[in-house]
Amino acid sequence: PGGSPEPRPPQGGGSPPAEPPARAGDFYCVKWIRWKGQRTALVTQNQNGPCPLLAIINVLLLQWKASGGLRGDPKSPREGSPGWSQPSSGCSQVKLPPQKEVITAEELMAHLGNCILATQPRDTSEGLQLNFQQNISDTMTVLPKLSTGLDVNVRFTGVSDFEYTPECIIFDLLNIPLYHGWLVDPQSPEQVQAVGKLSYNQLVEKIITCKHASDSSLVSEGLVAEQFLESTASQLTFHGLCELTARAREGELGVFFRNNHFSTMIKHKGHLYLLVTDQGFLQEEGVVWESLHSVDGDSCFCDTEFHLSHPPGKEGATAGSPDHRLQQRQVDQDFMVALSLQQGQDPPSVLSDLELARQLQHEEYQQHHPHPQHLHPAPPQ
Repeated sequence: PGGSPEPRPPQGGGSPPAEPPARAGDFYCVKWIRWKGQRTALVTQNQNGPCPLLAIINVLLLQWKASGGLRGDPKSPREGSPGWSQPSSGCSQVKLPPQKEVITAEELMAHLGNCILATQPRDTSEGLQLNFQQNISDTMTVLPKLSTGLDVNVRFTGVSDFEYTPECIIFDLLNIPLYHGWLVDPQSPEQVQAVGKLSYNQLVEKIITCKHASDSSLVSEGLVAEQFLESTASQLTFHGLCELTARAREGELGVFFRNNHFSTMIKHKGHLYLLVTDQGFLQEEGVVWESLHSVDGDSCFCDTEFHLSHPPGKEGATAGSPDHRLQQRQVDQDFMVALSLQQGQDPPSVLSDLELARQLQHEEYQQHHPHPQHLHPAPPQ
């Protein structure tokens, strides 16, 4: 055992790799989507984009905490006009016009700083205020790291378990859940024993120590731990995916950490999706979410309503035609059934092609023939 190479930490889990820091002049393209009936902005990522910063900002945008101008809906009342009110989160409005196409790293940091300052508790007790001021001080020290990569250290016991580091306070202050899916399978007692409640960094140290131990049981335990890291180098296990799906709340927006990458995540109708922020999809309105239903990287792109996206130029039928919508519903239905079966859930009720067609025809009729309002006789003069 002593002759085997020492374990190389897989990418992520420990200290992040050195990345060029985001300069004030760096800019990122803004993608506009229709989200829950509102025109909403997303910030896309270039090759060396600061993914922790973008993941957090996009959560705030989709929650409309960093709303105001970024939503860009011309129907939204302007500040000071009748009907305008301060956002419920207390967050300063982001002053971006609807035509905004790029945003700088400096602007993103300023918007995030405003959102953090807006978390000041309403309780004016001295203890809470002092605690808030200390949290703000710690956060401002960590903020620059968002542009280069946060040092987060996972524990393998739960999808929300991380070794507490100052970086975690940003997620706590903004009430954004931080998740991972790198868990030990409880049905593997040897791995459970070898990994225990250690963090990633602690486990790597244990493996190195066990390699040089004189106790054969410790050497064996170290080998089991090393095998666990090697066999789960993707940093997502099947047990972790199941726990993640169960733990996340329906409709909840959070940040998912895997392989030193931070992604905006949402749970929709019992399934998980990651926000597609690659700048290469900037002009693809139908590519917004990517399904997270497999540990081997098999995924599907979806639009804002979580319908499967079609490859550009291969739709065959126009998007608004009944044939296209019937085909889309059949694809969506098959996709949801497959996801449910893969995750061990009861599949949803399946409609036949004829039933789907009838349902679509009924909706078409309702759309073009709305229910007439009952006319009441005019009151006597």
